Amino acid sequence: MCPLNGILVAPGFGERGIDGKLSAIRFARENNVPFFGICLGMQVACVEFARNVLHLNGAASTEVTPDTPHPVIDMMPDQKNITQKGGTMRLGAYDCALKKKSKAHDAYKSSQISERHRHRWEFNNKYLADFEKAGMIATGTNPDTNLVEIIEIPELKWFVGVQFHPELKSTVENPHPLFVSFVKATME
Repeated sequence: MCPLNGILVAPGFGERGIDGKLSAIRFARENNVPFFGICLGMQVACVEFARNVLHLNGAASTEVTPDTPHPVIDMMPDQKNITQKGGTMRLGAYDCALKKKSKAHDAYKSSQISERHRHRWEFNNKYLADFEKAGMIATGTNPDTNLVEIIEIPELKWFVGVQFHPELKSTVENPHPLFVSFVKATME
């Protein structure tokens, strides 16, 4: 019996704690423990999947390993020439189209959502076909740019990663639908 009901890997920046996050995500995936990854949590879930399912040695985010041979998470093209940081990230609300019969679609009860972002790195769509063939599906994408906003492993009980920040729209009286869905999965 697994001593954990669920694992949430929260947002963050940089390389601190990445190895522990990779281990926790692998444990969740291999033991069918409900997993929710937010922003960096989603990105690290993609790195873990690339390394341990797709067997892409050295797969990483260019934020952590700039010279990775497999940049499954890469800096967004419009961010690459920015040298003066500050309010230059992908900020604000962006639309996202959801695939039907996904955990995200079930949680939102909608095919179109808008969520707030705060990041520079994104899933590298050059790897999307390989990920989906191996079982990690992009269930939410930006309809204008095709950026991956939500990933899921449908064969698992509840394995969802989001590039956006659902915590920014969640309150005690009106919790975000993905948090509600995740908590329900941890209680089953």
